[in-house]
Amino acid sequence: MSSTRPIIFYNRYTRQLEQERILGERSMRWVYGTGLGQLSLHLLIKRAFFSRLIGALKSTRRSARALPDFVRDYGINTDEMERPLESFASFNDFFVRRLKPGARPLCPGSALALPADGRHSAWADASATDHVFVKGQRFDLPALLGSPALAERYAHGALLLSRLCPVDYHRFHFPAAGTPESARRIPGPLASVSPYSLRRRLSWLWTNKRELTCLHTTEVGDILILAIGATGVGAIHQTYTPGRRIHKGDEQGYFSFGGSTIICLFEPGRVRLAPDLLEQTARGYELYARQGDLLGHPAG
Repeated sequence: MSSTRPIIFYNRYTRQLEQERILGERSMRWVYGTGLGQLSLHLLIKRAFFSRLIGALKSTRRSARALPDFVRDYGINTDEMERPLESFASFNDFFVRRLKPGARPLCPGSALALPADGRHSAWADASATDHVFVKGQRFDLPALLGSPALAERYAHGALLLSRLCPVDYHRFHFPAAGTPESARRIPGPLASVSPYSLRRRLSWLWTNKRELTCLHTTEVGDILILAIGATGVGAIHQTYTPGRRIHKGDEQGYFSFGGSTIICLFEPGRVRLAPDLLEQTARGYELYARQGDLLGHPAG
């Protein structure tokens, strides 16, 4: 199965399969579909200095010139942005934009909310995955969490993987109310987390630079929230205050330029995932939905 075949996802709102438009698709296909591209990945692209260089270029005033074309080409809704397009001083300033209040309505009541805009996959049992992007791939939870003890505790709980593309709103939010601990940093390189990359090597998710936060909740126990960096993401910015109680949907942090991933893990028997999430994942498709929309419900 080709790692560079088109990326097809299911859109929760249109209820149709759609093909993803990839920023830098030609380069991505070369990197993950050719021998020379793979060599460049290991020697250059996954290195932290490469992402820092991209970040520096995307933070220059010159980079803002690309914004009108970028917004037009990828159909980004400027009406929901907190600031007008012309106010952004650089591409990265736009990339980490905030949205107007109400732009991402929260699912009501005790329902859990998706943490980010993106393409989501979900499994009711994290240890029973055997088809993550391609058949035969499953999560290595001890490596992903950097803790065999945590992996054992969450092995049979639900897992949500939320993949953010460069065209998405790139702030991420808490899926439930509770009290978050400080984020634990786990060092690593910064390879792409596009399906082009993950179809070939899912382990980038547990070798890439990442930060793990435990959110203590009353209704669903402790939620593990893992923010994973990628090529172009020189830093993961946590904006919450550890130890201070937060509400569902409150901002947790943001990623600088690049694609990124959020993984949420739940204790066994505590969460019932949304049916369309489970259905589309079983069919081999990611489900596109926006931050604040339904992730699932407390079990019982």
